[in-house]
Amino acid sequence: MKKILAIAAAAALTAGVSAFAANPFSDVSTDDWAYQAVSDLSDQGVVEGYPDGTFKGERNITRYELAQIIARLMAKEDQLNAEQRATLDKLAGEYADELANLGVRVSNLEKKVGNIYWSGDARMRYQDKGNNTESWNGRIRINVKGQVNDSTYVQGRFLNEMNFKDSKSSDTSMDQLYVNHNFGKDFAVRLGRQPIVFGDQTGWLANTHDGYDGAQAAYNNGKLSLATGFGQFNNSTAKDGAYEGFFGFNQKDDNRADFYFARGAYDFDFAKLGVDYISFQDKVANLDFKPELLGVNLNIPVQQFNVFGEYWKDTTAPSDDEIEDSAWNAGLSYGAANWKKPGTWDLSVAYNKVGNAVYFGGTGLSTSALGYLANAKKVTYWNALANVTLQKNVQLHAEYAFDVDAHDSNVKDDDSWTVSLNYKF
Repeated sequence: MKKILAIAAAAALTAGVSAFAANPFSDVSTDDWAYQAVSDLSDQGVVEGYPDGTFKGERNITRYELAQIIARLMAKEDQLNAEQRATLDKLAGEYADELANLGVRVSNLEKKVGNIYWSGDARMRYQDKGNNTESWNGRIRINVKGQVNDSTYVQGRFLNEMNFKDSKSSDTSMDQLYVNHNFGKDFAVRLGRQPIVFGDQTGWLANTHDGYDGAQAAYNNGKLSLATGFGQFNNSTAKDGAYEGFFGFNQKDDNRADFYFARGAYDFDFAKLGVDYISFQDKVANLDFKPELLGVNLNIPVQQFNVFGEYWKDTTAPSDDEIEDSAWNAGLSYGAANWKKPGTWDLSVAYNKVGNAVYFGGTGLSTSALGYLANAKKVTYWNALANVTLQKNVQLHAEYAFDVDAHDSNVKDDDSWTVSLNYKF
């Protein structure tokens, strides 16, 4: 686009804002059709010329130059009418990356372009679950964030999941809804249905998309992060009383156990150490004890590599031929798939051993290895994950669980794998 056309379009956003201004550029005459637009925007500080006093209106404008204009218009948002602000919102979204490079912080951008901010993701996935079973499914999630004031926002997420092979229809629901209030820049409190993740490799121990219902207080100064909360897990499997793990979500909606958690992590630069604690306040399922889990994890980056591992133990589980009270994994990853940079990729491989008294359902993994804990004391297996960014905001994801051994059952070497296309918008 010619620079003179872009400026004329930008001037439409500020119509009625400024008064007539003097001629600012030597190569824009008073007879030029865009003279008024150029002079008005120059007087407002929205556009600038070159050191030699020229405007060069016939030159093609770059995305970076247009982002500069948008950023300056955003500073005048309170002078615009509703229609002008809506147009500016669209421009700010389209040029978000360039605005970020100009130093316009994301939080400030969201605040400038309005009180409501939308984003989302989608997935198309094929799963080979072993035992000659498979699934072809899709998912879309829409996030909505409402900025109440400088310290408080409300966030929700709409979810729709569809089984293309077996279901003719699906339902849309809201799987997250919480309010977040910041006290200064380091401390925050949340209340409502919110996400939570336990375990590395996409949350192999727990990564329930609908999280838990409760409250959380968190502190994060960049190096040290601390969080504590109380509530009830709200995994979708609980709604059917499904049996995952030895105790986990074998709880119906009217009989979910309260739990308390605390976690902390510190980044030493050369390594990151984390500690997690989960205490169920009631007996769950048909157990005679209240599960209490303690976990520790370590990540050590080495150039493009990352060595990771963690260990969990159920400290209240009794010694029993049917109970395995610990879980651990260890692995190595390489690279980093950046959603914004096509061609970037990562790969990780880990060995896992998970006991039935530790796993409480809702793993973030897409393979079926941990599902065997419904009938096994423990499961050991290798897990490989890979991601590659095909285009901006488009990633291919693959998982493969192999050498699966569900102890005390007849399941051995029942590999499972999944591949999916993932989108962000």
